[in-house]
Amino acid sequence: MAKHGADEPSSRSGSPDREGRASEDRSLLHQRLAVRELIDTEVSYLHMLQLCASDIRSRLQQLPQGDLDVLFSNIDDIIKVNSRFLHDLQETASKEEEQVQLVGNIFLEFQEELEQVYKVYCASYDQALLLVDTYRKEPELQRHIQGIVEAVVPQAGSSGLSFLLVIPLQRITRYPLLLQKILENTVPDASAYPVLQRAVSALQDVNTNINEYKMRKEVASKYTKVEQLTLRERLARINTHTLSKKTTRLSQLLKQEAGLIPRTEDKEFDDLEERFQWVSLCVTELKNNVAAYLDNLQAFLYFRPHEYNLDIPEGPAVQYCNLARDLHLEAFLKFKQRLEGLVWQPLCSLAKALLGPQNLIKKRLDKLLDFERVEEKLLEVGSVTYQEEAARHTYQALNSLLVAELPQFNQLVMQWLGQIMCTFVTLQRDLAKQVLQRAEGSMAQLPHHHVPEPAFRKLVEDALGRTSNQLRSFQETFEKVQPPPTTQLLLPGSERQVQALLSRYGPGKLYQVTSNISGTGTLDLTLPRGQIVAILQNKDTKGNSGRWLVDTGGHRGYVPAGKLQLYHVVPSAEELRRQAGLNKDPRCLTPEPSPALVPSIPTVNQVIAAYPFVARSSHEVSLQAGQPVTILEAQDKKGNPEWSLVEVNGQRGYVPSGFLARARSPVLWGWSLPS
Repeated sequence: MAKHGADEPSSRSGSPDREGRASEDRSLLHQRLAVRELIDTEVSYLHMLQLCASDIRSRLQQLPQGDLDVLFSNIDDIIKVNSRFLHDLQETASKEEEQVQLVGNIFLEFQEELEQVYKVYCASYDQALLLVDTYRKEPELQRHIQGIVEAVVPQAGSSGLSFLLVIPLQRITRYPLLLQKILENTVPDASAYPVLQRAVSALQDVNTNINEYKMRKEVASKYTKVEQLTLRERLARINTHTLSKKTTRLSQLLKQEAGLIPRTEDKEFDDLEERFQWVSLCVTELKNNVAAYLDNLQAFLYFRPHEYNLDIPEGPAVQYCNLARDLHLEAFLKFKQRLEGLVWQPLCSLAKALLGPQNLIKKRLDKLLDFERVEEKLLEVGSVTYQEEAARHTYQALNSLLVAELPQFNQLVMQWLGQIMCTFVTLQRDLAKQVLQRAEGSMAQLPHHHVPEPAFRKLVEDALGRTSNQLRSFQETFEKVQPPPTTQLLLPGSERQVQALLSRYGPGKLYQVTSNISGTGTLDLTLPRGQIVAILQNKDTKGNSGRWLVDTGGHRGYVPAGKLQLYHVVPSAEELRRQAGLNKDPRCLTPEPSPALVPSIPTVNQVIAAYPFVARSSHEVSLQAGQPVTILEAQDKKGNPEWSLVEVNGQRGYVPSGFLARARSPVLWGWSLPS
């Protein structure tokens, strides 16, 4: 009995040890089960992602590519990250004693990558749901999508796409819970315990950062939209709340400009904004330059000298025409198409991509004024309203988003600009190479292809010298020959107005408008071509002689002096006879033969040569400046009005129509410009 009593305390003291070991065994078992649950669910999750990315997305090709990009977002990036993540988790199975600690380290290692890929997906999730809602409004399309989803993932049920799209969101929010479950079944004195604690905290921070990023994106999407509103629509949006906000912001800005209150300084953002504005200016300038380049290229392609008949049967001119025709139809046209597709369109897309950040930067300034006002109130009163707190958060969200993403955006724009410039240079190089290749065959047939380069340079210089002398001689002759007077008809029904101006101001004050005038100022007149006006003053009130004060007979105002030309009164033949009759003796009754009337319409067929012309073939005829010429046909055989068939000194041939001018002849009754 004594022995039994002595053994009883030892049995009672051993019972807690066994219970402790049993508790540890249960915790270890639950810990391993929790780790197994993490790995098994990760396998199922990754399999579901791969089904979405491969089977379902490939069967929804009837949807626009833009819709597919929104629906599945960056699911490919998520698959890459989670595949490596799962591989590392499975590698820990062979090390049971260190498995829990390794799992915690793996989560810490993948913390940044998980945050980067999942925040992009979560930010576009709401937009994907909006697309799903639009599909539900089209029964046929909805049935087609539902059939595809149920065939690949039967457990999706009636939820369809929504069941699949929410899976990544559920997974990233479940990671902290799975880690917490492992942590709860780990003894505090274990070496893995602090690692798991850091892993749980890290994954909670990941979810917090994703939520903040999503909120910033929602705020940014609200202010990124660039709406093209009419004045009526803008006025319709004005209400008392809008006026109050704008008045408060203006007051805040005026106080800062006056130095009454300090301005919030943000050196980091100011540097980023300056860099962004510089990049935007580069894009705008390059776009304007490429647009001008395309316009000049279009003008160059519009002229086709090789299509004109030069009446030269053979020789270098024919070879040039063949080469020019080949280049216009193939090389230059293909170059223009590639330039528009590979340079112009990407440049326009880049300029359009700048509008969103530009609008965000403008909105940030407005929200900064609201933020500063709320901060002042918070310091004075100690509390703010819900709306004011929301204004503070809006500014902070906008500022954080711009500070975080403007550096990446500026870098991407510069890379894009560099690629566009490299593409432009490559296209130019390819064009030069094609032109040289096509010209090699034609150059071999030219008469001087065998001449050495120094001799050829000398030949070209001599030819250019002779051509410049001919051009100088032509210029001197051109300056000596006066162009035919230009006449403008009066506007219909303006004879009475002209008579009134003539009787009031006299003929020396009358001028005619040579081209249409559009008034831009309050005192400027808008006048059509041919309008007769009377000059009142040959300068404006500031002494500018380029603007004249005129009277139209009904209105007075300023017009450009360069668009006015003196107008002369030309009396008719009847007036001349009447004036001559007044000078005769009225007592003389002997009738005199009436003189033959001078025809008032100039003879169209009789002209003069304005410039000398040297015939280059038997079909042409030479001209001397001032030589009388008779026009037989005002066009060539093909109906081209640039060449006229004429007769000169009994010889017939073609001459350029621009080398001919009408001979002086009596003009019609009325008004005409001075000769």
